[in-house]
Amino acid sequence: MTRRALCIGINNYPGTQMDLAGCVNDANDWADELGARGFEVKRLLDAQATKAAMLAGMREVIGAAAAGDMVVITFSGHGTYVPDASGDERDGLDEGLCPYDLKTGGALLDDEIHAIFAARKGGVHLVLISDSCHSGTVTRAAPGGDDDADLPRPRFMPMAAWLPPERLPRAAAGKPAAASTGESPFARAVSRGGGDLLLSGCKEGPNNFSFDARIRGRPNGAFTHFALKALKTLPPTASYADWHAAVTPAALPSASYPQSPQIVGSAAARKRPVFG
Repeated sequence: MTRRALCIGINNYPGTQMDLAGCVNDANDWADELGARGFEVKRLLDAQATKAAMLAGMREVIGAAAAGDMVVITFSGHGTYVPDASGDERDGLDEGLCPYDLKTGGALLDDEIHAIFAARKGGVHLVLISDSCHSGTVTRAAPGGDDDADLPRPRFMPMAAWLPPERLPRAAAGKPAAASTGESPFARAVSRGGGDLLLSGCKEGPNNFSFDARIRGRPNGAFTHFALKALKTLPPTASYADWHAAVTPAALPSASYPQSPQIVGSAAARKRPVFG
């Protein structure tokens, strides 16, 4: 079995005034952990993580995998949503991941991610780890001032921060945008009957956020920090369900980081050994 991983971390979002601090550390932390477990790891950090590079990286890691291989993709950065152009979303919004060149290249949408993963060979197992928000509101996700730069910041990119005014939903013109009720952009890629798994830093739906944190002076995603901390305490035979239980409610949500990490996948997938 070949193990491959793609770890993406984006702090810098030019032109949005919505920069983060802990996402590159997240990507490096995941890459170090996975590398120590025998994965071939590729990293895309900040300016490397354009939309084109993210698409190419996902296609490469998925396309190289054969039956029985494992692929892990981690993403730390902003999540967002855009008006649905295809009419397949009940809430009228497509969920997306925010690449470095969001303002010029646009979001990486759930439809695009689904198409990449749907083309994989049979028997390839996916583990997707998302330390970002996939729904929210403009008011809750608005950045603070310079005096509270060290406070936790939601990893959610409001549409008004990057879309031109003519593309915003009518309700968003001068008002907070309606929140998405959809899934993580990775959720459609998970084959619930094929042993795939999604670990995400927060619940779906309005006002649920993954937080950019500063823990003992070091910027990190709260979910990434506590997930990796919990992983180091588990025996080698621990399952994904065991790992999830060691993170929540043991560490999250907390008073500082009110987020509830989620695990999505079949019962069989949850019982598989972590990265096994």
